[in-house]
Amino acid sequence: MKKITLLTSIFTLFIIFTNLSVFAQEKSKTSNKIIIISTQMGDIKLKLYDETPLHRDNFIKLVTEHYFDSTLFHRVINNFMIQGGDPDSKNAVSGAMLGNGGPSYTIPAEFVPSLIHKKGVLAAAREGDMVNPQKASSGSQFYIVQGKIFTTDELDMLSKKMGKTFTPEQIKTYTTIGGTPHLDGSYTVFGEVISGWDVVDKIAVVATDQNNRPKEDIRMFVKFADK
Repeated sequence: MKKITLLTSIFTLFIIFTNLSVFAQEKSKTSNKIIIISTQMGDIKLKLYDETPLHRDNFIKLVTEHYFDSTLFHRVINNFMIQGGDPDSKNAVSGAMLGNGGPSYTIPAEFVPSLIHKKGVLAAAREGDMVNPQKASSGSQFYIVQGKIFTTDELDMLSKKMGKTFTPEQIKTYTTIGGTPHLDGSYTVFGEVISGWDVVDKIAVVATDQNNRPKEDIRMFVKFADK
């Protein structure tokens, strides 16, 4: 009986430690999906979506490598979006045109109908359709949607132009929260802001040059929320 009890106890401990290990791994994965972008104008906290695993894992990889640290929000358009992730922006001289930098790879598009361009979403920048018909995403450049609030009439006109029907839920989102609905299905959405919306709005209204680059550099440092 003692031998059986001992083996049972060992087996029980094995199960407990295994479960704890799995829990720790899952907790780590979960925590890594919460990202903080720090700027001199404040912090933006985002969560990455599981529905777009290629983009999620690539972003986590780049944050782990400190790839984004000291890069700029190099393209800013009020009522549209703020864009960053170009490594060439780290040491760019004032007024230099940016937006062509990044790693040597792209990421296959991951379009999910339920993930729309509402205000605050994180999405991947990419080259245009003429040279990129597959709509593959940049390996590092991203944007955060500011957008605007649309009327139902504006959405009806846009729906006809795009040949797309917006769902009642999407209509409610774009007429209350706002966003950039014309980008749906063309650029991969892979996360969203969970705090720091005011920081996005502050960055969106800064003075910019003819290339939409802020006249005063807005530098970012990106980390996981639990680090």
